[in-house]
Amino acid sequence: MEEIQLELDAAKEQMQKAVDHTASELLKIRAGKAMPNLVDGIMVNYYGAPTPIQQVASVNTPDARTLAIKPWEKNLIGEIEKAIINSDLGLAPQNNGEIVILTIPPLTEERRKDLVKHVKNECENGKISVRNARKETNDALKKLQKDGVSEDEVKRAEDKVQKLTDEFSAKIDALFEKKEAEIMKV
Repeated sequence: MEEIQLELDAAKEQMQKAVDHTASELLKIRAGKAMPNLVDGIMVNYYGAPTPIQQVASVNTPDARTLAIKPWEKNLIGEIEKAIINSDLGLAPQNNGEIVILTIPPLTEERRKDLVKHVKNECENGKISVRNARKETNDALKKLQKDGVSEDEVKRAEDKVQKLTDEFSAKIDALFEKKEAEIMKV
């Protein structure tokens, strides 16, 4: 049935979005290495408008523990420093008049464990989104059954939805394991 396939496709799309969102959230969790995406989401006051740091400066990593932010306009150095200080990064920016330098301290064992808990929570939120997609799809399938679709077809579709749920939950588990290994590696 076409309606069933539409529901299955919608469920798969929703579940993929949950995995993608979880992956993007995990990228924001630093694992003791300097990575340009560490400053994603930090807004700089650019002529009165909050602007993402990547739109006013180049961000790169000269080495594993250093992040260099080179603004395209020198007068933005102070604004970039202020934005980093006011962010939740917990890093102290330094500047040499041309670039803002962030030195990433090595993680303590306690901080690593806290980060792993945070990763676990993000992954659990992703799994909840996947399960919500399953529930919405199963509800839609039951509605189709009331509208005249055969019980066998709905049952087969529900089995497919469960397989999708298992598949996407496994993807989130793999993201967790990878990020956990990255964080715990000293």
